[in-house]
Amino acid sequence: MRLHALAALDVLDSSPDADFERLSRTAAFTFKADIALVTLIDKERQWFRACFGIDNMTEALTETSFCAHAIALPHDEDTLVVLDATRDDRFKHNPLVTGWPGIRFYAGAAIVVGGQKVGSLCVIGTQPRSALEPGLVEQLVNLAGLTSTLFSLKDEARVRARTAAALVREEWRHALTLEAGKVGSWVWDVRTGEVACNDMFRRMYGLAEGETIRAQDVLDATHPLDRQMVESGIEASFRGGMDYSAEARIAATGRWLTMRGRVYQRDAEGKPLVMMGVSIDITESKQSADHTRLLLRELNHRVKNTLAMIQSVARQTIRQNPDPKDFIEAFSGRLRTISDAHVLLADRDWSGVQLYEVIASQLGPSFRADPDRAEVRGEDVTLPADHALGLGLILHELTTNAHHHGAWSSEAGTVSIDWEIKRRPTRGLSLTWRESGGPKVSRPAEFGLGARLIERSLAKVLDSEVALNFEPDGVVAHVWMPLPAEDA
Repeated sequence: MRLHALAALDVLDSSPDADFERLSRTAAFTFKADIALVTLIDKERQWFRACFGIDNMTEALTETSFCAHAIALPHDEDTLVVLDATRDDRFKHNPLVTGWPGIRFYAGAAIVVGGQKVGSLCVIGTQPRSALEPGLVEQLVNLAGLTSTLFSLKDEARVRARTAAALVREEWRHALTLEAGKVGSWVWDVRTGEVACNDMFRRMYGLAEGETIRAQDVLDATHPLDRQMVESGIEASFRGGMDYSAEARIAATGRWLTMRGRVYQRDAEGKPLVMMGVSIDITESKQSADHTRLLLRELNHRVKNTLAMIQSVARQTIRQNPDPKDFIEAFSGRLRTISDAHVLLADRDWSGVQLYEVIASQLGPSFRADPDRAEVRGEDVTLPADHALGLGLILHELTTNAHHHGAWSSEAGTVSIDWEIKRRPTRGLSLTWRESGGPKVSRPAEFGLGARLIERSLAKVLDSEVALNFEPDGVVAHVWMPLPAEDA
């Protein structure tokens, strides 16, 4: 039981304690003793919490301990007094009597904590005594009682300190969790209108640090168009007892918050007293959802346009190529061009495609490092979706014609593609395709499907122009299309 009591006290450490040192010193002066000790004892060991008149010790075995005898006395006996240890059969052969420190006189009173004897306060002399002065034993018992009380208080203080430290760690853990999750927590005292909250909540609403926050301050910081919804949600929670839930924007930043709360305390009449909840920034998820909706609308629009384009190309291709084999060859190339352009646009969320990528889709990805009878010069630029799709079809028709009938149908022919970005009067792309070194070219009596596709591919790009010329040295195509203004 004594070991259990010591473990529960958490006082088995052997570090010196100034308060116990003062008590041991008082006991030594009271008894005019050479040595005074405050000890704790279990079945096998003895710990020294204060040592007066002797070098500080930490612990010892209890088999030679006088104090072990003192706390082994019946509960109705307060002290153990040994006037001359050399004449006491219990101690005369004890190494502490026959050797160092040569104990002759001993008086010890039990330290009792929680109803258990856990140690003793003792005084020791190296000279025997014939008797004790009246009242000394009572004073030793009183000092031991004070020591017992001090042990209890110190143990309680340690327990409280550990509990407080654990609470602080838990509060920090919660605070860091809320901070990492961008969660603002709040407690609203409905009677006073004051809102207690964490720093994240203050930052969300742009509220000053250190100042008292009231519910009206939070409502004022909410976007005017969303305040009615917030108030309605709170009123429904007050009246019906349901959880509060709302989404609203911050007036100053436009960021979106989702708010969840609950009335946790009501008075006897059912009126709300305390409401608690959290606010979470959902701006990114809102923007992502909006972006997804825009992409879906764009995709629907593109699918409709693409299907219409494919239908038109198929109809015109089969007119020019009634033979199934010729039709499949001509139509597959055009369909592949449309597909490649859509893949590029989809990979970039339909935000646009670089001009070099459009050219690479027709000339091959290594056209710049390893050109195959093609010279490409110009500053790379981002093309909007319709521009990229239309230019891709134009380049497909030009490259197909160059392979079948134009510059690349002979071993000496070359193609140059160059362009410049015009800034005035309107920002736009001026691109020229020029063939040379191939067979002599003459203007056809009637344009074929490829030529018509070249001239019509940018029909959806307002103010664009495509001029196809059949010069003797080779086909020349001039393309102009306006570009969006550069970001400031």
